[in-house]
Amino acid sequence: MSEDRHINFKLMRDRILASQDGKNYWRSLEELGDSPEFREFVQREYPQHAEEWDDPIERRTFLKLMAASLALAGISGCVYQPPEKIVPFVRQPEEAVPGKALFFATAATLAGIATPLLARSNEGRPTKIEGNPDHPNSSSADATDRGSSATDLFAQASVLDLYDPDRSETVTYREEIRTWTTFLGEIRTALDEQRPKQGAGLRFLTETVTSPTLGAQLKSILAEFPQAKWHQYEPANRDYARAGAVMAFGQPVNTIYNFDQAKRILSLDSDFLSGAPGTLRYAREFAARRRVTEGKSEMSRFYVVETTPTTTGASADHRWSVRPSELEDLAHLIATRLGVQFADTNAAATQSTPPSGGRDGSNWIEPLVRDLQQHRGESIVIAGSEAPPAVHALAHAMNNALTNVGKTVAYTDPLEANSVDQSESLRELVQDIDGGHVEMLVILGGNPAYNTPADLKFDQNRLFKTKLRVHLSSHKDETSELCHWHIPEAHYLESWSDTRSFDGTATIVQPLIEPLYGSKTAHEVLAVFSEQYDRKGYDIVRDYWRGAGRQEAGGSRQTAADHQQPAAVPAASPTAEFEAWWRKALHDGFVPNSALPPKTFSIKTESRDNTNAGGRPALPARTSALPAGTPASPAASETHPASGGYEVVFRTDPSIFDGRFANNGWLQELPKPLTKLTWDNAALVSPNTARRLGLENTIGWKGGEILVDNITIQHRGQSVTCPTWIMPGQPDDVITLHLGYGRQRAGRVGNKRGFNAYTIRTSDSPWTAAGVKVDKAPGQFQLAVTQLHFNMEGRDILRTNTLEEYLKEGHGDSKGEHGHEKTHVPAPDETLYGNEHKNEGYAWGMAIDANSCVGCNACIVACQSENNIPIVGKEQVVRSREMHWLRVDTYFQGHEPSNPEGTYFMPVPCMHCENAPCEPVCPVHATVHSAEGINDMVYNRCVGTRYCSNNCPYKVRRFNFLLYQDWDTPTYQLMRNPEVSVRSRGVMEKCTYCIQRIQEAKIGAELENRPVRDGEIVTACQAVCPTEAIVFGDINDPNSRVSKMKAERRNYSLLADLNTRPRTTYLGALRNPNPEIG
Repeated sequence: MSEDRHINFKLMRDRILASQDGKNYWRSLEELGDSPEFREFVQREYPQHAEEWDDPIERRTFLKLMAASLALAGISGCVYQPPEKIVPFVRQPEEAVPGKALFFATAATLAGIATPLLARSNEGRPTKIEGNPDHPNSSSADATDRGSSATDLFAQASVLDLYDPDRSETVTYREEIRTWTTFLGEIRTALDEQRPKQGAGLRFLTETVTSPTLGAQLKSILAEFPQAKWHQYEPANRDYARAGAVMAFGQPVNTIYNFDQAKRILSLDSDFLSGAPGTLRYAREFAARRRVTEGKSEMSRFYVVETTPTTTGASADHRWSVRPSELEDLAHLIATRLGVQFADTNAAATQSTPPSGGRDGSNWIEPLVRDLQQHRGESIVIAGSEAPPAVHALAHAMNNALTNVGKTVAYTDPLEANSVDQSESLRELVQDIDGGHVEMLVILGGNPAYNTPADLKFDQNRLFKTKLRVHLSSHKDETSELCHWHIPEAHYLESWSDTRSFDGTATIVQPLIEPLYGSKTAHEVLAVFSEQYDRKGYDIVRDYWRGAGRQEAGGSRQTAADHQQPAAVPAASPTAEFEAWWRKALHDGFVPNSALPPKTFSIKTESRDNTNAGGRPALPARTSALPAGTPASPAASETHPASGGYEVVFRTDPSIFDGRFANNGWLQELPKPLTKLTWDNAALVSPNTARRLGLENTIGWKGGEILVDNITIQHRGQSVTCPTWIMPGQPDDVITLHLGYGRQRAGRVGNKRGFNAYTIRTSDSPWTAAGVKVDKAPGQFQLAVTQLHFNMEGRDILRTNTLEEYLKEGHGDSKGEHGHEKTHVPAPDETLYGNEHKNEGYAWGMAIDANSCVGCNACIVACQSENNIPIVGKEQVVRSREMHWLRVDTYFQGHEPSNPEGTYFMPVPCMHCENAPCEPVCPVHATVHSAEGINDMVYNRCVGTRYCSNNCPYKVRRFNFLLYQDWDTPTYQLMRNPEVSVRSRGVMEKCTYCIQRIQEAKIGAELENRPVRDGEIVTACQAVCPTEAIVFGDINDPNSRVSKMKAERRNYSLLADLNTRPRTTYLGALRNPNPEIG
């Protein structure tokens, strides 16, 4: 039985906080405490040590095993391979070359916003997703800009969703299989009953719709049935941003930020680097503005105020954590100091003292305001989607006061085909259902039975009041269970459609494969409600762009639904001209010149005379002046108990979003950026809150299990019991709950994972809850956390510096964890072994800029997709057996766990050492050094001794303890990359620098009789990185980008004193703090 030991907060404070002699950089609270128990755990942590053997191996047994391994090495390649059957093309397509992948432009939509993509097809099978570098959102006006191939992790993992064996395969009626024709007949009969009533009993419920074609279809149906209604709802909506725009401008707007022009940035609870529309573009511009090279010493300064730790806050130069109830007061105070006028000036003036905001007390407001004012027209104030409407309105006013509008901030009409307050739209639908006014409910996508607010729940009692219910979804989920008809929804890689990116650019969605099952798109389902009920998605989308889009352009209100540029689509062109235009749009993946044009909006004032002489806007003070129906901030809507109470922050999960990706194993097993939690969610609490509640993290030392205490959260008559996780940087008395877990009908992967936070979420305050009651619950819960796995403990890992010190002294003198001035790299003549690897041709290497990495984790999923890496499940993760070739370590800085001084991310792949410790210990030469400096793995030689893993100081090798690959599911066989071997049980594997991509580029260059060009080889992790933190290339080429990065003063080798001479090196992280803020 394992011995459980706890985090001892008193010991931690005595050992570290009082003496200030603890570690400066740490990955976990256990490491920060550095107790004897933790050191014992570190010695047992690595699975490669085979600690489960009870008895020591005798010398005789060891020699027997060695002899057997050598004898069997020769026949290890004779492994039985599963039989494969192939069918040749009857007629070879012109563009198809056997063994050569094709790429097609398409797009994935999340929360209504398009991510432009290039999808790779191997013999007709989509196998990998890349970003579309030619899309306007992926490139700049600079002619030398080759564009970005970055995507988010959801797009990368979408290939697994396509081949998910749990996807719905057939049309069903009350769980019985039916045909599409039968469904058509019943719907047409029901429509005939609705015609005399003009559709009074017909309701449509969709998620956010930005598709011009889908919007036009819905409006056409509403024109035919004037009494019918179209409602929109999804849990991660932008209602607060919309309400804030209405408050500021009198109408909803779409806000676009130009971070490449901003020298100063203030974020008010905005996670724009990972969880906002335009994330990929914003992250790229943000990183470019902060990239310091030998020829560029200027760096933007970034201030963050947030209510829960985020990856965006981790990149800040100054970060302050506040309670949600304090955020609006703080925004008012900053706006007041910037000169923004309010309707009730006395109310604004009374808020003269800011919240403590963490370590720096209240001395940071004035320096921050001065810094922003000194960079008028070169700054950005951005509010998060979860911030209250008043904060959004204040952000608009502050940008206006700083003259940022038209420079770093731009406004357009809304992206949505029909911009509505989604919570109000859902409330109206619920009222109609409860009133018996809904006879036919058509739900296109989404899962409202699972994710609607607790006070507007789509439960059985409510939905059964409707006579006919239809649900279009990819899985038979919680909502499908309550509906009569279930229609399988086509994956975007099987669909024809269109959508809009964050700036309004119309983006075409085209399929790469015929639907694997009898699935339909939303376009085809809506076509059933028209006279042309048998039209295919391709014809619907194509015909819209041929004619319907131009006809709508004549409307009086130019919105994203009807705004089409006459120059973009040939107005009255002959068939041949339109066909050429259409083919180019499909090839490029977007409609040229279709971005919504910038518009000028004036800040709304109480009266024309309520603007001061300086032209500064007048806004309502606090929430008392909010327009009717506008959601109020939680602080104003609820009264705190006398004790102060607890506040809850709701956020979409970093891995599975709002729950729609719960059945995706890649995302479930992906460690979350800050907690490193997998397969579950947990309530995040601060160390001080945990101490007050009597909570502890417990480690079962024998197996490495992490057991945590449970809490029960009660809010408005609803409660949820959940495990807890102590989170550095979390505001005191604030509990963060991530949405998306607790699914009951997600599929075999996602069922019954974590807890359902939607049960206490309400529609009037969807992102926060105040005055909640929290009690410690009995029992403990096991979490699969990778935070302590593969720990390079006791070594100088991370290097950071401030910009001022770097420019003054040079980053070569920056201090690492132990305060070393400079890590000693042994010279060749200081060792017994010379540097044998002198590569005369190509010499491949990688440089990773820790200053640019934002911890988005997309690189991990991209590597998993490219290299056929399996998932292992929660039980195996608990045993430190996850198979990711690349991990992203998170380091917290400082001696105060409640408020770390900084947070940093470090991607750690295989270092491909020139003096690789793993190579000489392999008895069968399964790991060898190539002529180009790559540490190769020869899988069919490996006999699984794991000596290489034991000898690797970077802990980047992964061993197949069990047969983790699924050989039996037919769809998974279609998903795998044919260029990468699929490993089996007993085989070691690791990062290969995407050797398959290197060979492909070399073969292409050889056919053209030329060398490989710089930038021609892009590894999977490099391609997906939105900030270009990872660079790969030939280090023998002095003009290559990777060579130039390695020549930077910030460049250093990880664990260089071991003389491994890694080909992968790092550039130290920089921060640009305001010297006026202590």
